[in-house]
Amino acid sequence: MTTDEMTTAETAPETSRTAAPRIAVHLFAGAAAAFGADAATVHAATLEEAIAVLRRDGSAEAGRVIDRSSFLVNAVACTDRARQLADGDRVDVLPPFAGG
Repeated sequence: MTTDEMTTAETAPETSRTAAPRIAVHLFAGAAAAFGADAATVHAATLEEAIAVLRRDGSAEAGRVIDRSSFLVNAVACTDRARQLADGDRVDVLPPFAGG
């Protein structure tokens, strides 16, 4: 899925798109490979919502990668999926890396 496809797929319905902040998502290694893109834009108010959009818009394999991944919000590790996101925040998706 390309960045444009993920952005377009994510934008419906219009009412939820306008209510949630615009978040830049950067996908690394196996996450980028599974999604077919290294970046996307989603509209989400929390980290959990951003993860749900990525799962919804990705393939089954992409969902499995997301389930095993760690996340950074604005370059800081985040395990609190209820973390509120603001317009312009960045979420990095870091799948497990071999050897550490």
